[in-house]
Amino acid sequence: MSAFSIPKNVPSFTNPQRQLEDRLWASSGSVSARPAGVRGGGAGAGGVLGGVQDRVDGFLHPNRAALPMYKDKPYAYAPSARVRPLYRKKRVCGFLGLFVLGLVWWTGMFAEHHEKAVIKLGQWGWLNSDVKARGKADWLKRRKRVVEAMELSWGAYERYAWGRDEFHPMSKDGRYMAPKGLGWIIIDSLDTLMLMNMTTQLTHAREWLSKSLTWDQDQDVNTFETTIRMLGGLLSAHYLSTEFPNMAPIPDDDPGKPGEDLYLEKAKDLADRLMAAFESPSGIPYASVNLAKFQGITSHADNGASSTAEAATLQLEFKYLAKLTGEKDFWDKAEKAIKLIDDNGATDGLVPIFIYATTGEFRGENVRLGSRGDSYYEYLIKQYLQTNGKETIYQDMWREALHGVRKHLITYTEHSQLTIIGERPSGLDSDLSPKMDHLVCFMPGTIALAATGGLTEKEARKLPTWTKQDEADMQLARELMQTCWGMYKYMATGLAAEITYFKIHDPPLPESAPHMAPAELDDDPDAKWRKDFDVRPFDSHNLQRPETVESLFYMWRITGDVKYRDWGWEMFKSFMNYTTVEEGGGFTSLSNANVIPPETRDNMESFWLAETLKYFYLLFSPDDLLPLDKIVLNTEAHPLPRFDMGPLFETGWARSPRDKDGKLV
Repeated sequence: MSAFSIPKNVPSFTNPQRQLEDRLWASSGSVSARPAGVRGGGAGAGGVLGGVQDRVDGFLHPNRAALPMYKDKPYAYAPSARVRPLYRKKRVCGFLGLFVLGLVWWTGMFAEHHEKAVIKLGQWGWLNSDVKARGKADWLKRRKRVVEAMELSWGAYERYAWGRDEFHPMSKDGRYMAPKGLGWIIIDSLDTLMLMNMTTQLTHAREWLSKSLTWDQDQDVNTFETTIRMLGGLLSAHYLSTEFPNMAPIPDDDPGKPGEDLYLEKAKDLADRLMAAFESPSGIPYASVNLAKFQGITSHADNGASSTAEAATLQLEFKYLAKLTGEKDFWDKAEKAIKLIDDNGATDGLVPIFIYATTGEFRGENVRLGSRGDSYYEYLIKQYLQTNGKETIYQDMWREALHGVRKHLITYTEHSQLTIIGERPSGLDSDLSPKMDHLVCFMPGTIALAATGGLTEKEARKLPTWTKQDEADMQLARELMQTCWGMYKYMATGLAAEITYFKIHDPPLPESAPHMAPAELDDDPDAKWRKDFDVRPFDSHNLQRPETVESLFYMWRITGDVKYRDWGWEMFKSFMNYTTVEEGGGFTSLSNANVIPPETRDNMESFWLAETLKYFYLLFSPDDLLPLDKIVLNTEAHPLPRFDMGPLFETGWARSPRDKDGKLV
C-alpha cells in the first residue's frame, strides 16, 4: 500500500498500558537496566518545558526514579513545582540551560535511551514520517519498531493472560489448553525474547517454566503442533542460551548454575511423552498424544488419517534432540516416518495430504502445498542442510518434488502472467485449482535456500556445483515472491487473506510457457494485475501468519535485493496500522482484512510472537545475526544448529527403485 492512515485508537493514561511503558522506560537505560519491578512513579513537571525538566531532574537528582513526561501528554505544573530547588533560583540561567537541553533532546541525543517508551500502542506517528537517515532507510531504527511491537504484545499477554495458552487481546483474557497450562505462548516466544534481548521478560518466562510448567497432565495434544512449537521452542532456547551466552544473558542458565539445563530437561521430558505417537502399527505417528498416559491417539477427523505434513515435520526437532542426548531412538523413529511415506511411491514426489497411521498408506489423492502438505516439502531440504549436506537422500527427494511442482502445479495468471502454485484436489490427473493458501508462501524462500544452501546467491554461483537448474530455481523463487507480495498489496488493509484464488487460462498454461509479469505491482486501483486476484468473503481473514515475511527474509539474505526489505516494511506498517487493540491489548488477528476499518477476530496467535515478529526482526537485522549457512529454522521459526552426524548417527534407509515418474518399480 502507498499510504497508511493513523489508527483511531487514542491511548489512555489510566489503563495498565502505562505500567508496561513505565517498565519499558526503566529497562531502556543505555548503561544498565533497573531491577525488575522498579519503575518511575512521579507526576510529571509542568509548563511548556515540563518534559525537559523531568529529563534534567534525572541528572540533578539521580536517585529519583520518575518516568519522563511523554510528548503527547498534557502539561500542567504540579504543586510541588512551587518549592523551588536551589538550581532554579537563578531564573534566567536556569531557563536558558533548560532550553539548550531541550533543543538537544528534541534533536535526538537521547533517542537511543527513551525510544521504546515514547511510542504508544495505537498512536504510531512514524507510520507517516517513516524511519530514514539522509534519505536512506534506517534498518536498525525500523528493527527497533519491531521490538516495540513485541514488547507491547508480550506486555499485554503478561497483564491479561499470563500462563494461559490462548490470548484474546480485545476481551483481555485467555484460556488454558490443559488444566495447568502448556506454556503455548511462553515457550513459543523464548527465542524471540532472546534475539531481541528482552532480558526482563525472558527472566519472567524462565521463572514460569521452572516453577509452573509440568507435562504430567491428562491432556491430549496434537503431535505436530506440540513438537514444532513446544519441543522446537525449548531446543532453540537451549541452543541460543548455550552458543550465544551474551544474548539476553541470565545468570541462572550459566554453566554450573542450577538452571543450566532447564530448557533441555523440559524438552527431554516432553519428547519422551511424544514418542508414544510413533508406537502405531505402521510407524507413521499418530495425530495426537496423551501426555500423562504416554499414549498415541488416532485422529478424530479425516477417517482416522494423520496429516502427511504433520507426520513429516517432526524430524529436525527429534534429530537435534538425539544429537544432544545421544539417544538414538529419537532419530530412528522420526526417520522411519519419512521412509514409510516415501515407500508409497508418490508420483513425481508429490504426496497426498493424508496418510493412515494404522497402515502407512495414503488416504485420497489431494495434492497441495498449502495446509496439511506444506512442511513435508520444507523439511526435506532442511534435513539435508541440518546435517551439513551429508544426507543426500533428502536433497534428492526435494529436487524430485520441486520438479513435480513445476510439472503439475505451476501456472500463470491470465492478465498479468504472475506465477502461482495451484492445487490438484482430486489427484494429479484432475483439474488444477487456482487456489493458493497463504501458507504456500513459504515456498519462495525455501526454493532459494535449497538452491544456494544458505549462501548468498553471489557466493553460490561461484561454486562448481552451481547449475542452470539452480539458476532457474532462483528465478522461480523471485516470481513466486512477487505473487505473495501481491496477495498483500491487493487487500484493502495491505494484509493478505488466508486464501486467494487467481484468474488463469483455460486450460492452464504449463510451467514451460513464455510469461512476463510486470516489474512492479503499481498502486492504481484499476491496475491490470488486480484483475487476476479473487478473495472470497469466507477467505478474507488474516491470522498474522509469517510465511510471506519468512520468504522475504530468505530472499533478502540470499539475493541482497533491498526491495524485499521494502516490501516487508510496508507489510509491517500495515500490521501496526490495522491490528492494534485499544487500551493496551496488543495486536489481534482479523476476521476480514479487506475492509477498512477491518473486522477483528480477538485472538493473538502464538506464531505472531514466535515467527512473524521474529522474521521482521531478522529481515531488518544485519546478515551476521543467525547466518543461514550455520543454522536451520524449523517450521515455527525456531533456530537450530547445523551439525555433523558423527559415528552414532547415519541415514538408516534407502529409497526403493522408481521409474521416471517416481512410481515404485
